[in-house]
Amino acid sequence: MAKPAQGAKYRGSIHDFPGFDPSQDAEALYTAMKGFGSDKEAILELITSRSNRQRQEICQSYKSLYGKDLIADLKYELTGKFERLIVGLMRPLAYCDAKEIKDAIAGIGTDEKCLIEILASRTNEQIHQLVAAYKDAYERDLEADIIGDTSGHFQKMLVVLLQGTREKDDVVSEDLVQQDVQDLYEAGELKWGTDEAQFIYILGNRSKQHLRLVFDEYLKTTGKPIEASIRGELSGDFEKLMLAVVKCIRSTPEYFAERLFKAMKGLGTRDNTLIRIMVSRSELDMLDIREIFRTKYEKSLYNMIKNDTSGDYKKALLKLCGGDDDAAGQFFPEAAQVAYQMWELSAVARVELKGTVRPVDNFNPDADAKALRKAMKGLGTDEDTIIDIITHRSNAQRQQIRQTFKSHFGRDLMADLKSEISGDLARLILGLMMPPAHYDAKQLKKAMEGAGTDEKTLIEILATRTNAEIRAICEAYKEDYHKSLEDALSSDTSGHFKRILISLATGNREEAGEDRDQAREDAQVAAEILEIADTPSGDKTSLETRFMTILCTRSYPHLRRVFQEFVKMTNYDVEHTIKKEMSGDVRDVFVAIVQSVKNKPLFFADKLYKSMKGAGTDEKTLTRIMVSRSEIDLLNIRREFVEKYDKSLHQAIEGDTSGDFLKALLAICGGED
Repeated sequence: MAKPAQGAKYRGSIHDFPGFDPSQDAEALYTAMKGFGSDKEAILELITSRSNRQRQEICQSYKSLYGKDLIADLKYELTGKFERLIVGLMRPLAYCDAKEIKDAIAGIGTDEKCLIEILASRTNEQIHQLVAAYKDAYERDLEADIIGDTSGHFQKMLVVLLQGTREKDDVVSEDLVQQDVQDLYEAGELKWGTDEAQFIYILGNRSKQHLRLVFDEYLKTTGKPIEASIRGELSGDFEKLMLAVVKCIRSTPEYFAERLFKAMKGLGTRDNTLIRIMVSRSELDMLDIREIFRTKYEKSLYNMIKNDTSGDYKKALLKLCGGDDDAAGQFFPEAAQVAYQMWELSAVARVELKGTVRPVDNFNPDADAKALRKAMKGLGTDEDTIIDIITHRSNAQRQQIRQTFKSHFGRDLMADLKSEISGDLARLILGLMMPPAHYDAKQLKKAMEGAGTDEKTLIEILATRTNAEIRAICEAYKEDYHKSLEDALSSDTSGHFKRILISLATGNREEAGEDRDQAREDAQVAAEILEIADTPSGDKTSLETRFMTILCTRSYPHLRRVFQEFVKMTNYDVEHTIKKEMSGDVRDVFVAIVQSVKNKPLFFADKLYKSMKGAGTDEKTLTRIMVSRSEIDLLNIRREFVEKYDKSLHQAIEGDTSGDFLKALLAICGGED
């Protein structure tokens, strides 16, 4: 185990066992495995309570006392995932890594994700120890085996990382930072094709501290994070490797928190990944991983393991986790600083929003109108032509087609489309043909029609639209339904929920930047209304009004600062706290506002995922988001989707829809990530 730097705080979850006696432990393990059956509880309790250094001493004592190999005996007595975990703990970290890599490249096929995880995350010293352990254990050269099993730029970057020659975190010159930014920009964004060698050299050799400065400067210079450029310029396993390197440079614990979450989310568990990370990080940074896990995923790592695994395997993993964290949303004191820094990064990141549907070049509304008329004339309908034209034109171009269609044929294109297509496809195509504000107005009207109200749709639209979009929706609503949106909301909702929606529907959110002093005051109000302030003051009704005003009228940059100050003041995350302390529609609308402020494309990615997961598909939500975000930020939503759910939006749509509806959705989606 690598020792922490002088004066550094130990952040592992496993410690040296006090009063350690290797002979006594060896005897206890021998007894636990003697006779019929084995005492698995005793084995897991003992091994997960000792540090790796102590386990090596137990192995030596076991050999001296019984002339037997402890790991071989454990393999014989235990089975399955529990055996893999316990045996992994018994190996020194370098040998554990060596075994994982050997397994990853053995036989047919390669486990590229395992190679990426290990080689992108280890320090120079750990890499050197790994190379030596591989040579010792298998009498083979690790670099030669990697070269024999991989290819291309992916192989080149792995070989660079295998050298373990990353520069130390010394002070770096501003000139070199600027030069690296320029070199990366010219190698990717400014080049026809990509100069992968520059990416490999800079990301494979520069120090972590230097590269963090490069990433900050790259964002300022180009207006996009380095990750966006990597996704746009690189592909396949090479792209995944470079993204993993960037994540580990930004925060290795955050990289592992994300890997653990993905290992356990959804159906089935990726046990090899779960075991590898829990074993390898238990004496390095497990506490940091736990804190970031809770910050990002609204639940403790402990509880996710508890709900996703079983038996002795679960017990052993929970021991390595080192304890359950406090209620969801509350941070360790140290974690508040981590969360604060995460907000700082999100406030700095100015990601360019991009849609997937753009105006077509050489647009000819006359030709499009004629082609659509031909597709709908006579017996049968040519759905492919309708889909191809309408999904590949911008909304402004579609409006020109509508006018031209009326001029040429004296017919209403919308009415013709309604009579020729039906079901989900009709809902999608007709939605695309409407101006955005009129489309949103129609969705709001439908949400309030008939018995019952679709609160989720009201929240989704009103909590996420800009001032300009809200005002356009209000005008469209008045024009189409001869009633103000405010009156409609007043008659269809009630209480605090009504007040919040009406406030959002005025479109009067401030558009200035942040005010730090005001942000601290606003954070105090939030802490008091959510009942976690140290010194509550003021009457409840007044506080409720102020809290609503803060969330509904402050600018997004200001609210980011409020949420950051809230963490600093309370050690809680505002979103988690709202979920815990509030209920019903009021909770849901406030959570939607917070999520939209944090990361609007991620908010929509989550809604798209939920519309397609499980049995059945929520086609209305799927259609509404694909239509309304197609020219705004659907490309960003796609990136958030693949990042969080480990599969592309394209794949999710393909697996969950069919026929012409599927074709049209994929056309709007705009490509596979």
